[in-house]
Amino acid sequence: MISQTVEYALRAVAHLASESPDSRTTKQIAEATQAPAAYLSKVLQGLVKAKIVRSQRGIGGGVSLAEDPKQLTILDVINAVEPLQRITKCPLDIESHGTNLCPLHRRLDDAMAQVEVAFASTTLAELLSESGQSKPLCDVKIK
Repeated sequence: MISQTVEYALRAVAHLASESPDSRTTKQIAEATQAPAAYLSKVLQGLVKAKIVRSQRGIGGGVSLAEDPKQLTILDVINAVEPLQRITKCPLDIESHGTNLCPLHRRLDDAMAQVEVAFASTTLAELLSESGQSKPLCDVKIK
């Protein structure tokens, strides 16, 4: 349902949220999130453009979260790298359908709308504060 790019972005941002306000190098983030460093670097560039993370070169630099984890939602991160695609018109370009979706495409879009709401209503802070038997992929410091 979500691409590997989105998965890496979510892992990276979750890790940065757990380390906030400290910064981490791309290599450190890659190791902590089990993501390939070269690909993660490209993903992080997209997150910088979307102003979700900030990047600073040089000694003492690195990548850090630009937003408060209490305000940053899963949907924010997803939309920064690969926005969710809603079905607003017939994907088969059947002229007679136009924006009047057939039952199949209407149900697919309804499902995507529910996913969008779930992602929009979940912040990174909420994810990091959840307790349970499963540990998150990233080591999380509870602050």
